[in-house]
Amino acid sequence: MKVVVLLSGGMDSTTLLYHMHAEHEVVAALSFNYGSKHNDRELPMARYHCEQLGIPYQVIPLDFIADHFSSDLLKSGGDIPEGHYEDANMVKTVVPFRNGIMLAIATGFAESVEAEAVTIAAHSGDHAIYPDCRDGFMDAFAESMKQGTYAGIQLLKPFLGKRKEDIAACGAELSVDYAMTYSCYKGGDIHCGKCGTCVERKEAFELAGLEDPTEYLD
Repeated sequence: MKVVVLLSGGMDSTTLLYHMHAEHEVVAALSFNYGSKHNDRELPMARYHCEQLGIPYQVIPLDFIADHFSSDLLKSGGDIPEGHYEDANMVKTVVPFRNGIMLAIATGFAESVEAEAVTIAAHSGDHAIYPDCRDGFMDAFAESMKQGTYAGIQLLKPFLGKRKEDIAACGAELSVDYAMTYSCYKGGDIHCGKCGTCVERKEAFELAGLEDPTEYLD
């Protein structure tokens, strides 16, 4: 199957890239520069892995999100909260309908390059905080993609029922270099170790029984 991968440069989507490369024909990977605090750190990682695999890579600018949306994840927002990824205060990092916007663009792109499917790395740990990562949203959007395109573009979501430690284990089997991925929502040169994604990243390697190659400030 010809697939377009949504790729941020973080652990989950990078693992997805390698997983899809092993099972399908990845015709392109798409990243979105939407003004998040960590975009500038993530995107070079995404490009690196596409170069390693020989996959065409595109970055699509979404400046309107940073200009008009409210979220502490954005450069225009407040401080990134600290704590576990599933804590209630992580709601401040939600970018409203981000996955819906990105999936809509990726669907149009996929049909334009004669792909058959778009794939996203949303996983079960995302469900508590992000409404556009939950089963109901994904199922509804998948149907919209199918009905709204001549090609009947499919939505592949292989990690939706998995936790992050499962994804880490999958990546280890695929020899993903996690040192060349970036997760920290604060966007510093070194992972802060305290924000939700850093805490979840550390926890994933520990629960998977894998060595964490990440350098943390804390």
